Amino acid sequence: MANELEPTTDPGQPVVYQIRLKGHLGADWAGWFGGLTITLEEDGDTLLAGPVADQSALHGLLKKCVI
Repeated sequence: MANELEPTTDPGQPVVYQIRLKGHLGADWAGWFGGLTITLEEDGDTLLAGPVADQSALHGLLKKCVI
């Protein structure tokens, strides 16, 4: 038996990411992160979650988070 890892994701499907931000984002930010769910956590953080098409899209999303 070969010791090979089997992929657990479908390469044709976007990967779902969760990004935690310090502080709560206002409702007006929802348009900036279209397609992602924005959850305001009890600890004061904001959780962005949802599918991201590829690494380029992830990079663009992360750039928005540091503005």
